Amino acid sequence: MVVSMIQLIFEIPEAGSIKDKRRIVKSLTEKLRKRFHLSAAEVDLLDSRTFAHIGGALVSNSRVFGESVLNKVLKMIENEMSLRIQDVKIYSEEF
Repeated sequence: MVVSMIQLIFEIPEAGSIKDKRRIVKSLTEKLRKRFHLSAAEVDLLDSRTFAHIGGALVSNSRVFGESVLNKVLKMIENEMSLRIQDVKIYSEEF
């Protein structure tokens, strides 16, 4: 069993309040769940108005497959969301 994970830290320049930020983050995590069957949640920077840190995980039987899905996730975020990505980590663990 392989667990592939992604961590993203990004800036949301148009967020005027924490409520705006949470709406955008919730929309993003729901898209990730529906489109990629990825477990995703905001994991840090909860009190920041313009920055968010989300984590996502995918269980599969192949490191190559899991990391390819996460790279597609990253491309989707870059192309469809108006966010400034600050840091990205993609890695897999085998159990």
